[in-house]
Amino acid sequence: MWNGDLTHHKNGKTRMKLISSWLLLAVMAMTLAFSSVCVAQSEEEDEDEDSQQWFSIDALNEGLGEVPEDLSRLTPRDAIRSFMELTDSKEFDAAAHVLNLSNMSPEEQKSRGSLLARQLASVLRRGEWLDLSDLSGRPDAVIEDPSGQNPQAGEPQRNLRLASLDVDGETYDIRLARYRVDDEDAVWLVSPESVSSIPLLYEEYGPSWLEGHIPERFHASYGMLKIWEWIAIPIFLLAIGLVGWGVYLLVGLASHWLPSGLPSIFVSQIKVSMAFVVMSRVAQAMLDYAVSFSAVATTFLQVLLISIMAWGVGTIALRLVDTFMLKTTRRLVGEIDDTKPSDDRKLLTTLYALRRGIILVTVVAVTIYVLGQIQLFESLGMSLLASASVLTVLVGIAGQTVLGNILSSFQVSLAKPIRVGDLVIFEDKWCYVEGIFYTFIRLRVWDDRRLIVPVTYFISKPFENLSIKSAKMYRYIVLTLHLSADVACLREKFKEYAEAEENVIEHHKLLCYVTGQTEMAQQITFYLMTSEPMNGWAAEMNVREKMLAFIRDNHPEWWPRDVVVFGRHDVALGDEPADRLVTRPATVTDSPKPGPSA
Repeated sequence: MWNGDLTHHKNGKTRMKLISSWLLLAVMAMTLAFSSVCVAQSEEEDEDEDSQQWFSIDALNEGLGEVPEDLSRLTPRDAIRSFMELTDSKEFDAAAHVLNLSNMSPEEQKSRGSLLARQLASVLRRGEWLDLSDLSGRPDAVIEDPSGQNPQAGEPQRNLRLASLDVDGETYDIRLARYRVDDEDAVWLVSPESVSSIPLLYEEYGPSWLEGHIPERFHASYGMLKIWEWIAIPIFLLAIGLVGWGVYLLVGLASHWLPSGLPSIFVSQIKVSMAFVVMSRVAQAMLDYAVSFSAVATTFLQVLLISIMAWGVGTIALRLVDTFMLKTTRRLVGEIDDTKPSDDRKLLTTLYALRRGIILVTVVAVTIYVLGQIQLFESLGMSLLASASVLTVLVGIAGQTVLGNILSSFQVSLAKPIRVGDLVIFEDKWCYVEGIFYTFIRLRVWDDRRLIVPVTYFISKPFENLSIKSAKMYRYIVLTLHLSADVACLREKFKEYAEAEENVIEHHKLLCYVTGQTEMAQQITFYLMTSEPMNGWAAEMNVREKMLAFIRDNHPEWWPRDVVVFGRHDVALGDEPADRLVTRPATVTDSPKPGPSA
C-alpha cells in the first residue's frame, strides 16, 4: 500500500513539471510575438517619421552623370548658394544637379539640364530679390522661432517656397523639396513642378533686348549689381526725369491755354502729380519691354514706382476734390465772412470735414495698395504682429499731439462750435475762421494777418463766437457830459445819425439813457443794433464822431466842468477869467473795437 502511494506521488510531480514547462514555453512565445510586433510597429513609425522629412524616390537625374564633389545640397541654403555660384561661373551642367529632372527621360535630362539651369538662374536674379540668410541652414529645415509665436516651430520641413512670380496674372512658385534615394543622404532640389514652369518664367523675366547687345565684359558683377547696371541705372533715371520735366511743362502750358476758371486752376495744381504719374508709367513700360535689371535694382525701382504712382493718383484725386469744393464755395458761399447765412457757413464747414475724410480714406487706400503690390504683408506680417504692442506704445507716445489734433478736428467739424466764416474773438483778437484742417485752424485777423492755432489749443481756450446764432450785435457809445446837457436833444440827434448809417438795423431798438452821474457830470449811453460786428464797429465810430461834432459846434457848455470854491461862494469856472479857469478833460469810455485790445 505504501509502495503504491509512493508511485502515485511520483507520477503527480512528473505531471506538474510538464505543465510548468509548457506554461514557460507559452510565456516565452507570447513575449517573442509581442516583441516582434513592437519592433515592427517601431519600424513603421520610423518609416513614417522619415517619410515626413523627405520624399523617397527610386532614381535621381540619371542622365546628368556624377554629382560634382564641390556641390553641396544637404541644406536649402547650401543648395541655392551652390547653384548661384556655379551659374555665375557658367558651369550650368553642374548647376543642373540642383534641379529635380525626374519628369524627363535621361536623354532629355542631359540635353536640357544645363539650359534649364541657365534660365532659372536668370529668373532668380531678375524676378525676386533672394536673401540666402532667409533660407534654413539645417538639413531638416526645422522652423526656428525663439519667440514661440509660430505654431509650426520645431517641425521639420520637406517642401519650401523659394520665390513666387507672376506671369499674366497667374502666380508660379519656385519650390525646394527634400529627396532621398535608398540609403543615400537626403538632398534639397528644385521640385519637378517648378522645373516645368522655368521656360514660361524665363520668357517673362529673362534678359531684355538691350541686355543681349551689351558686351560680355560688362556682365561681370561689381558689388550687388553688374557693371553695365551701374552705368545703365543713372542713364535710366535721367531719361525718366527728362520725361517728367517735359510733362510738367506741357501741363503748365495747358493750364494757360484753357479759359480762366476752375479747369485752369485744376490743371495748374496737378502739374507735379501728372509728371510723376507719367514718369512711373514710362519707367514701368521700359522695365517690362526695353530693359531689365537684377532683382536688387528691380525690387527697389518697383517699390519706388508704385509709391510714386499711388501718391500721384491720390494727389490728383485730392486736387479734384479741392476744385469741387472751391466751385461749391464760390457758388453757394462766396467770400468767407459772417455776413453769409448760417446754413452756408455750416455747408462750408461740412465740406472741409468731407475733405479731411476723403484725405484719410485716400491715404489708407494708397498705403494698402502699395503694401499689397510690394507683398510686404507676407514677409512682414508675423514681425508686425509680434511687435504690435511695442509699435502701439511708440506711435501713441510720438504721435499723441498729432492724433489729438486730428481727433479734435473731427470733433469740431461734427459739433460745429465754430464754422468756416464765423467771426470769433480769440485771445482778444477779432478773427474770421478761414479753414479747419487736420491739425490746425486758420484764423484771419481783422488786419488781414493769419493766425495758425493747433486745434487742441483752440478748443481748450474760451472764445467768443459772434456768429453762432446771428451776426447782428448791439453796440453802445458812452459820453460823459455836464449835468446841464439836454438828454432829449441828444436822443433825437442820436436817432438821426444812427438811422443814416447803412449798417445800423432795427431802428426801433435805438436807445439813449442816462446810465450814471456824479455831482458834476452825467454819463449818457447810446445803444444801436448793427448787422454784423465788423461793419457795426465802423458804424459806432461814425455815430460817435457825429455826436461829438454836434456838441462841439452847438453846445460846448455841455462838456464836463469842475467847480472851484472861493470863500463862501461857489463860482462856476465858466464865469471866471480865462487865466483862472481850471478844466478837466472829458471822460469817455471807448467801446470794444477790433484789434489786440478788443
